[in-house]
Amino acid sequence: MARRKPEALRRRALRIDQNGKRALYLFALTGDEILQVADISRISRDDADRLLGYQRPEVRRHVQDIVDYLDSDDILFPNAIILALSSRVRFTRSRGPQVHDDGVSAGILDIPLAGHGQGKPAWIVDGQQRTLALSKSTRAGLPVPVSAFVADEVELQRDQFIRVNNQRPLPRGLLTELLPEIVAPLPTKLAARKIPAALCEWLSTDSRSPFCGLIKRASMTSQQKRKAVVSDTAIVRMIEESLTSPSGALFPFRNSTTEETDFAGIGSVLVSYWQAVRDTFPEAWGKPPAKSRLMHGTGIRSMGRLMDRIMGWHRPAEGDPTAYALRELARIAPMCRWTSGQWEELGLAWNEIQNVSRHMRMLTDVLIRTYVQQRGVAS
Repeated sequence: MARRKPEALRRRALRIDQNGKRALYLFALTGDEILQVADISRISRDDADRLLGYQRPEVRRHVQDIVDYLDSDDILFPNAIILALSSRVRFTRSRGPQVHDDGVSAGILDIPLAGHGQGKPAWIVDGQQRTLALSKSTRAGLPVPVSAFVADEVELQRDQFIRVNNQRPLPRGLLTELLPEIVAPLPTKLAARKIPAALCEWLSTDSRSPFCGLIKRASMTSQQKRKAVVSDTAIVRMIEESLTSPSGALFPFRNSTTEETDFAGIGSVLVSYWQAVRDTFPEAWGKPPAKSRLMHGTGIRSMGRLMDRIMGWHRPAEGDPTAYALRELARIAPMCRWTSGQWEELGLAWNEIQNVSRHMRMLTDVLIRTYVQQRGVAS
């Protein structure tokens, strides 16, 4: 008679009740068992361009380094894998005398296995590389610590993923996509980046934006990445600098006291100015940085600082902001060398501009100085 396949994994576990609302479960699983019950929620986009998942792609070199360690003679694996569990799991307290130890109780955790039209009952929030390494090593049956909480909603999973990795930097592109989706309060450092990240997301996806489809994002398909030429880091930093500097063109749209932000006003400034940049330098727009330094990190950020000067001086009486920006950019266009030639005042060929602070400072200085001089002459 065929042996009946178990419908659930049963593990002894400790349950820790936190804040009267959430329970944390501590138990052990092998690498094979973790992948049996848990999926890796890869970051991607659906057909409506909504963000799915949160995990970065597998880092093969990192995984192999862990495999090599696991296959060595003397190992210790103390770092817990963090799982988000489906509400389908069940915890049963152990019978007998109960010891009340500050909200900690022992029992059995039943984790249902995939089947009957239902997917896996857990998702890996932290430890995907370690789990993959365990499954590929000669010690796939090694029991490792697991820390788990119940969360069906992906929003809570993303929130915990960012918090867990707060002290171990995530790729900036991955953070840029995840931060706008987090609704819970964030650490100060991450909260300050949420608004620029949301604006970068909007510039990347809104059809009115000159950057639509051009900003690199972690969730892009291979085909989309071939078209994307601008680093999301460059866009986020350009927006951050303008939002936080009192002389920034975007600074008046953010009330630091009430934390209110006029997104419509910011969007209008960004679209008006960068549409004018695109139309002033059509031969340099939309090309990879190797062929156009306008799309380079230094080009984006230095032109962003010029935006602060140009758009900061715009007044309603000067007419449509895009037309105004076009007139103002015409003052510096003749001296720009984005795709060929030499920047005369810098003593650098167009493709010698690098993404370093010294070059960004030099390029910013020459752009703003030339603009101010030309504006003064015209006046």
